[in-house]
Amino acid sequence: MLLYYITDRRQLPGDETTRRRALLDKIAEAASCGVDFIQLREKDLAGGELESLARDAIQLIRECHGNQQTPRTRLLINSRVDVAIACGADGVHLRSNDISTKDVRHIWRSAENSNGSSPLMSVSCHTTAQVARAASDGADLVVFAPVFDKRDMPQTVPTGLQALRDACGHKIPVLALGGVTVDNARSCIAEGAAGIAGIRLFQEQEIAETVRRLQAISFSTKTTNQH
Repeated sequence: MLLYYITDRRQLPGDETTRRRALLDKIAEAASCGVDFIQLREKDLAGGELESLARDAIQLIRECHGNQQTPRTRLLINSRVDVAIACGADGVHLRSNDISTKDVRHIWRSAENSNGSSPLMSVSCHTTAQVARAASDGADLVVFAPVFDKRDMPQTVPTGLQALRDACGHKIPVLALGGVTVDNARSCIAEGAAGIAGIRLFQEQEIAETVRRLQAISFSTKTTNQH
């Protein structure tokens, strides 16, 4: 099961300095617990502030992984390709109406400090048609949402598990997002999701326990399917 933590420091208590420190602590905790992807989604920050935060996050991730050249946990910057390149992030997360993944790869490879590398790219999708397009365009993974009702957005209509199943029929890893909890994650995996994404799922709970329980669900689901 792939685990994908989406950050939002505005949901954390305190002033800006306190929230920033708390967010970096959460990022370090996620990396140390083996979360696969961290999407830095601080959309209200200016480019310079976001880059500074991203650089601190990258340093923490590397320290958690013993300063490995390629840590297991990958940091993706929300939409800002320029910031991702400048700070040395692993890639970007694109909204469904952002520039295409092909354009991102071209920009990335043309950057002076890219060393010809290719970015990891995830894409937000809300319909199966968007999933198909993301797969066709060469995205690495899709975050499909909202699968369930969201407590902070009761007016939003969830896609439901059937739509998630249809999305997972395309040749690209699909991660379930939106109202996903440890309790209902099993149903997402059963429908074919490659993993689970969340904000509150990780930020509001002890990440180590959340990861342990999700991994247990993944193991039991795979064992059941094998039989």
